[in-house]
Amino acid sequence: MTLAAANEGLADLSNTLVYAAMAVYALTFLAYTAEWILGSRSKVARTATALTAERAGQDDAEAAVPAQRPAVTVREAGGTSVLERPRIVSRSTTPARDAVPDGPGAAGEDEQGDTYGRIAVSLTVLAFLLHLGAVITRAVAVGRGPWGNMYEFSVALAVVGIAGYLGFLAARTPVRWLGLPLVTTVLLDLGLAVTVLYNEQTQLVPALDSVWMWIHVPLAIVCGGLFYLGAISAVLYLFRDRYETKLATGGQPGRLATSVMERLPSSLTLDRFSYRINAAVFPVWTFTIVAGAIWAETAWGRYWAWDPKETWAFITWVAYAAYLHARATAGWKGRRAAYLAIAGVICFLINYFGVNIFFDSLHGYGGV
Repeated sequence: MTLAAANEGLADLSNTLVYAAMAVYALTFLAYTAEWILGSRSKVARTATALTAERAGQDDAEAAVPAQRPAVTVREAGGTSVLERPRIVSRSTTPARDAVPDGPGAAGEDEQGDTYGRIAVSLTVLAFLLHLGAVITRAVAVGRGPWGNMYEFSVALAVVGIAGYLGFLAARTPVRWLGLPLVTTVLLDLGLAVTVLYNEQTQLVPALDSVWMWIHVPLAIVCGGLFYLGAISAVLYLFRDRYETKLATGGQPGRLATSVMERLPSSLTLDRFSYRINAAVFPVWTFTIVAGAIWAETAWGRYWAWDPKETWAFITWVAYAAYLHARATAGWKGRRAAYLAIAGVICFLINYFGVNIFFDSLHGYGGV
């Protein structure tokens, strides 16, 4: 059954809403870009000020300690006098990262930047409503869950990412720094969906016609969208950490780099945000895999057969399990943890795009 046999009017409306959402997302991208660059170009960097003041304070504290000549002891070694001087251990002057403040990107702080940010958030809400409308009308048009092929999955995955972002904002969590990278990648995702992945096929194969279609697949979409938010935070952490390191060692980043990096929270905040998202979503991803195994037994008579989709789902689970285990037991934070978080979302994307396009799999329902 194709869309011609389904509700053509609603199907066409869904497509129109997707294109309308993309147009608004494009305007949103411009507004976020203006906030990141134009809104703070004349602003003095708070991070540089904090690190410079802290480094100066440490230097003053060390200078205040009176210099003392190390004591010299004499001992006899076979009748010979030997001079011994105690080892002098130098104190590190590296500033503590815990004291580095967040950049003003979460709330704007300067009037011009805040205006661009408010416009961007308003446009994001409008684009999200159009986007969500496209998903709902697609579901009504095809008479099932709107995630039966790669086109529908991609559109739904993007709406979950935006919903998560707006949910954090509604809870007064300062995450406006997520807006620009998230909207940029959502535009790319929707562009790929409407040009390469679009599929009018609406009929499900018998294996997919199950109540688990409303449990396993939606949970996978939710996990993917939220894991992606954690990955964005991990990527931004790597840039912000390098920026703070350069400032802490006396370096002078360029004006553009300062303008952009001061729109981000501190590296410590980014690291914690990524960890909290991944830690919260991981149990849901675990249940998603278990639900898929139960569904496989119902559909194919076995729980697990190391099908490519099952294998990469497990690899993704191992990547995030390693991430959480390393942080809990080995004390991995910062760059090493960020690399693991990024590896996890890459495994998820391989499981989605790679398996559906390049592998011969029982789960090959991408429609491309």
